[in-house]
Amino acid sequence: MNEKTRYTVIGAGHGGRAMAAHLALMGFPATLYNRTPGNVAVIKARGGIGLTSYEGGPHGFGQLALVTSDMGEALERAEVIMVVVPSTAHVCIARAAASYLRDGQIVMLNPGRTGGALEFVRVLREQECKADATVAEAGTLIYASRADGPAQARIFSIKYSVPIAALPATRTPQVLETLHTAYPEFIDGTSVLHTGLDNMGAIFHPALTLLNAGRIESMGGEFQFYVDGVTPSVARVLETLDRERVTIAAALGIRAQTAMEWLKMAYNATGENLYEAIHNQPGYYGIKAPRTLSHRYITEDVPMSLVPIAALGQAYGVAVQQIDSVIRLACTIHRTDYWRRGRTLDKLGIEQLSVDEVMRHVMEGAM
Repeated sequence: MNEKTRYTVIGAGHGGRAMAAHLALMGFPATLYNRTPGNVAVIKARGGIGLTSYEGGPHGFGQLALVTSDMGEALERAEVIMVVVPSTAHVCIARAAASYLRDGQIVMLNPGRTGGALEFVRVLREQECKADATVAEAGTLIYASRADGPAQARIFSIKYSVPIAALPATRTPQVLETLHTAYPEFIDGTSVLHTGLDNMGAIFHPALTLLNAGRIESMGGEFQFYVDGVTPSVARVLETLDRERVTIAAALGIRAQTAMEWLKMAYNATGENLYEAIHNQPGYYGIKAPRTLSHRYITEDVPMSLVPIAALGQAYGVAVQQIDSVIRLACTIHRTDYWRRGRTLDKLGIEQLSVDEVMRHVMEGAM
């Protein structure tokens, strides 16, 4: 029997713990890295993570091969590096990993948000990384999960289908083949522009959080985010944002999934409209709202998702009034210039490229 693929999971938050425990339970040698030793001290002491799940889902104690805060040690034997951190940390991870990467390794951003792989590769080049490693990204995190304690994780659902893409796209088949045994749910996402523009978190998270701002602040998030928080009126705003995103993709020659199509693909959830489809997704039930507005649904999804989507629209002639209104509302609430902090096209290394040049870059690696 062939030796199983060696995984390193970078990040010990909700998703990182769920992924590391699940990989271990599937029998893969799994290493967990977190830059702050205190955050993984209990996991290291216990040697793994206790995982609970939905009925019929993965559960048990996932024994890890290694728990470390040393990047060199974490990457030394890894074949696949699953980066499961907020996308605001992608630059820091790229800088920290650049000198340790080896030829043939796969770095998968879970998820890339919008422009994640483009930014990661640009930073590796700036750091003069010589390794022929493949950087890829998932369109969304495969798990809906939460951390239940210092060494516990809970999976609410695992998506049926998650598009992924490598940069360049010619390497995607190799990534899919390597990850298939652990994650048969991964499918070809065409290119990192496709996965980035099919970023549903950009549509759902910021607007839903901001439109429930009063409720979040007064109730401390004690309500079901996707159930109580998505009223018919809120859903109509999400539909409008979604139409702008799809139009921006079309300007690049990309047929983006609508939010309704994505819910069908990822969760087999359907309905007459977006309101019904969201409420027909069982995995959303039980997920509480953020306790505060200082949450990654704004601090991450606005600069790392909405800003690059809007920047692409502005660069290639698409009106982005609705998306820009959400960005500006976030800027006002947090007294922060998310346009300046976000992934603008210069940070993705494509600010001087035409539509044709951008597509050649993501498909073939040509600049």
